[in-house]
Amino acid sequence: MTAQPATDVFEAHRPLLMGVAYRMLGRVADAEDVVQDAWLRWYHADREEVREPGAYLVRVTTRLAVDRLRQAQRRAEAYVGPWLPEPYPTEFAGTAPDSADRAVLADTVSLAVLVVLESLSPLERAVFVLREAFGYPYAEIATLLDRTEPAVRQLAGRARRHVAERRPRYDVEPTRRRELTERFLAAADGGDLEGLMSLLAPDVRLVGDSGGKAKAPVRVLHTADKVGRFLVGVARTAPADRTHRVLETNGGPALLITTDGKPDSLFQVDVADGRITSVYVIRNPDKLRHLAAH
Repeated sequence: MTAQPATDVFEAHRPLLMGVAYRMLGRVADAEDVVQDAWLRWYHADREEVREPGAYLVRVTTRLAVDRLRQAQRRAEAYVGPWLPEPYPTEFAGTAPDSADRAVLADTVSLAVLVVLESLSPLERAVFVLREAFGYPYAEIATLLDRTEPAVRQLAGRARRHVAERRPRYDVEPTRRRELTERFLAAADGGDLEGLMSLLAPDVRLVGDSGGKAKAPVRVLHTADKVGRFLVGVARTAPADRTHRVLETNGGPALLITTDGKPDSLFQVDVADGRITSVYVIRNPDKLRHLAAH
């Protein structure tokens, strides 16, 4: 196999590999590093011996991600304030042929689910991602992870129960979610407390992630009154030259705020029963830098 066909094969699988790595790690830069490492291993492998390139590449990517996740979990202990995944511009064309598959992928890449996945062991997370997001059979996951099928089924069961118990309930319906997101933007940007209160669920929570590098709540805020008043306070102190636009990240609409042409904040909301149940605010500049090109 020449260098060009090797590149073509890898590029055809890149969206899938990036999808696996990002769901495993919740960090765009780490996922890109893992995919790059997988490319190097693929390029230098004896490809004549590889009967199924896709399976080989997913196996390499998953194992690299498990190793990277173990390192990242140790680093997370020193993180300042709540942690949220890096926002990930979603494009499912390379991995999901129909709308039903895209809905599943959008759900498994949501901020709410990725936060829960952080509490799984690396192997539980790998099994959950491969099974729930990409539909791999248990036998194939066992081969990918060099585990027995019964062990993989046990890991999958534990991971599924853990996620089901801890994930917040939310609606995935995109049109309704985008409508409420845009109304939320208008009310928050205008400092309209009454408008915000009409959108927020009574038990809404706000999770802010700055990593100690920007202003954001160091604890999760609870109740509509506290969240609404916080957002009004943010609007009153926001710089006059800010701009905002709606883009899709993590399978749903998000509001990207920029100042001086640079990403400043990203807001995303979860919606259930027509009300906003969670507000995610990402202000860590390291997690927003890659959005400048989107």
